[in-house]
Amino acid sequence: MLGERLQPVAVGTVGDLYIRGVGLSPGYWNELEKTKAVFLPNPHSPDPTERLYKTGDLARIGEDGLIYFHGRSDFQIKSRGYRIELGEIETALHALNCLRECAILAIDSDGFEGKSICCAYVPQPETEVNAIVLRKKLIRVLSHYMVPSLWMAFDTLPKNSSGKIDRNKLKEYFLQQRTTHQSVLL
Repeated sequence: MLGERLQPVAVGTVGDLYIRGVGLSPGYWNELEKTKAVFLPNPHSPDPTERLYKTGDLARIGEDGLIYFHGRSDFQIKSRGYRIELGEIETALHALNCLRECAILAIDSDGFEGKSICCAYVPQPETEVNAIVLRKKLIRVLSHYMVPSLWMAFDTLPKNSSGKIDRNKLKEYFLQQRTTHQSVLL
């Protein structure tokens, strides 16, 4: 586990999980910028060609020497066996030009799929948009596994003290509504 400046963090401290070794991929196929962002020179190695791969996972090493997963540093999840970038779904929704704002998040599923993708949205004024319409539009531009299964319309999305969408509050809403069946499940 490494900190922001690629320095090792203390046992028990959450840091970014990096991997290295002879089996490390040379990078992403035809994705030079993406490769440069996560395949980095190893500052702790005397070999100038040795690299580290930033996994995007947050973890800590316990007193027992085991690695404990603490989530992701980005908005990537795994659902139904697929790796999904939640920001890509938000971008597709915004491109539909029928929402004032939206947030995509994931909550733990009760089933085998791992995570349920949730969409909280605020329609543009005077538009006839609901979860069914949004789902039909998204299916045309995204893979089926990326389309949210839980939907909830809002007049305005909750914000945190810095004015950003409060994703933790939205998760609470979806978890509450899932138990009372008030969100739209598609």
